[in-house]
Amino acid sequence: MNNFEAVVIANGEYPTRAELLEIIRTAPLVVCCDGAADSLIANGGVPDIIIGDLDSLSAQSRTEYRSITIHNPDQQTNDQTKAVEYLLSKGITRIAILGATGRREDHTIANIALTAEYMSRGAEVVSLTDYGCFIPCRDSKTFHCKAGAQVSIFNINATDLHSEGLDYPIYDFTALWQGTLNCSSTGAFTITAQGEYIVFISW
Repeated sequence: MNNFEAVVIANGEYPTRAELLEIIRTAPLVVCCDGAADSLIANGGVPDIIIGDLDSLSAQSRTEYRSITIHNPDQQTNDQTKAVEYLLSKGITRIAILGATGRREDHTIANIALTAEYMSRGAEVVSLTDYGCFIPCRDSKTFHCKAGAQVSIFNINATDLHSEGLDYPIYDFTALWQGTLNCSSTGAFTITAQGEYIVFISW
């Protein structure tokens, strides 16, 4: 939870959970997606980099933080992707994304789905919310969590899906909802698979 090289703050709902605010406070590098910089500043933080098409950044922040602002007008990617691509270009791969959910449900789905794309580009990325953690995965993996934690699996292209340590064993599902609403029986569970999927674990 604290081994990140950088934090990306997207322009969704700003986190309120104490652990997430501490991650922001102690991050070696904080990259804000456009107007997320205003939320960070309003909560007492200072961005290291602001990046995006600048359609939501306040005029005051645009002026005050001009020296650390990167204008990227590309409309074929969203601002979260621009931030991750910037970090990857600097050789930074261990990335936590916060503020990627809320406000717009379509943005929420896109931001979560994109974490798997970032993984395919070499990022070790997680998306953290006030309610839990989204982890893009490839092939088999063991997860450690609290017993009774709520777990959902969103399949991308994985096959040979099996699990140990979940209340409901998983199978080769393809529909987006079919791996949701599960639960960790103990303090760890394992997913065996070939391919990519995203796991959500509640705090």
